Amino acid sequence: MTAAQFPAVTVEPFGDSAVTASVPHPDPVIRRTAIVALRDRFLARRPPGVLDVVSGLESLLVEFDPLRTSPQHVEYAIRLLAEHLPDEPAGRSARSGTALRFAVPVVFDEETGPDLASVAEEVGLAPAEVVEAIAESTFTISLLGAAMAPMMDGLRVPRPVRRRAEPRTDVAPGAIMIAGTNAIIQPFPGPTGWRVVGRTPHTIVDISRPDPVSFGTGDIVRFVPVTRDEAAALDAGFLMPVEVPV
Repeated sequence: MTAAQFPAVTVEPFGDSAVTASVPHPDPVIRRTAIVALRDRFLARRPPGVLDVVSGLESLLVEFDPLRTSPQHVEYAIRLLAEHLPDEPAGRSARSGTALRFAVPVVFDEETGPDLASVAEEVGLAPAEVVEAIAESTFTISLLGAAMAPMMDGLRVPRPVRRRAEPRTDVAPGAIMIAGTNAIIQPFPGPTGWRVVGRTPHTIVDISRPDPVSFGTGDIVRFVPVTRDEAAALDAGFLMPVEVPV
């Protein structure tokens, strides 16, 4: 079978023991939806010799053992599973089949959001207008990144937000961070090059629980600005979905 028979996916070598797959389409939402669907299919039918599958926002990295399989066999499996990928945003959670909705309270101030002022200057808004834009945006979880951090798209600001030229070395858990048109929540202390604009009092990952996260790909997130006093008054334990649409 030739690549022309499978126009929905592009597969390229990545070193001697991996390939990357992407879905060419002018709409980034469709590209990301298709990659999530491809990842789920590939994990459910993982071919022999495949060692790991790593998701990016718009690509899939498939690592394999070259002593057990070949890049041609891996590419064939990817192309076969990529047939009839969704061409519309699914709006569904890959885990449960139904998109869960989350309303995440966030404190936006100089301490919790040290990059808020610089982001505002970059996109041509006042800091309060950036907070308003974030609150009015509807985010969809595209993938779970390192340490199960939810990476989301849907940020509505006048222009994509650049990453920091110099990454921060230690960002607090619960930090709300943005870059491009994406957002992410920091699960544990650690470094980041994303712009830190606020913080939620909720715990979003708890490895002591049987299910350490309550969210999955396709779930919907809204950020709700709260004051420090309001955050302190919340029973802000482990993050759970809301019962009504956000």
